Amino acid sequence: MSQSTLISRRNALLSMAAIPAALSVTTLPAFAQSAPRSEGSVDVEKLMSEGALPEMFEGEEDAPVTIVEYASMTCGHCANFHKNTYPELKEKYIDTGKVRLIMREFPFDPRAAAAFMLARCAPNGAYFPMVDVLFKQQATWARAENARAPLENIAKLAGFTQESFEKCLTDQQLLNDVNKVRERGQTEFEVNATPTFFINGEKYAGALTIDQLSAIIDDLL
Repeated sequence: MSQSTLISRRNALLSMAAIPAALSVTTLPAFAQSAPRSEGSVDVEKLMSEGALPEMFEGEEDAPVTIVEYASMTCGHCANFHKNTYPELKEKYIDTGKVRLIMREFPFDPRAAAAFMLARCAPNGAYFPMVDVLFKQQATWARAENARAPLENIAKLAGFTQESFEKCLTDQQLLNDVNKVRERGQTEFEVNATPTFFINGEKYAGALTIDQLSAIIDDLL
């Protein structure tokens, strides 16, 4: 075998050896995640009509995209959404005037209802900050043998007095109205799991990631 042939084979082998190394450092182009499929749509006018309680929302009223979220305060998936996805949603879309987020109560159990009642009663209209704290500390009260003590501690840190805490949790009309919000979501919009989102009237169930939300929202802007 000639020396030139050996050199050619050696060069070929060196080139092949370099391929895995090249692949390991090559940055492949990022592909945008496609939007999840909608589970159906609802009449937006009906969805936005007045319910048993005033709407609790963040963002501009005239934002081009409206997200209605049905959640339960004892729902682990809801807590994960609010801890992992909501901060980016707020920074990227809500605070920039692109999205209005409406939260509606869909309690699955008495503890979730009590937590929503406390959020509704929060001093200085701090509904969303109270919801945020309750989700972040969900493990301390939702799974406790007795939820009253941890809920009371959270409420007092939020500015409740003992009297206002007791008054809120014994407000039968507020409890009835929270349950009416849930019943309306179930009967009129077929909500049967949490979280469920309606984005400009299109229904999506499950704790969406920020990439999934971005794929939906960006197409509407």
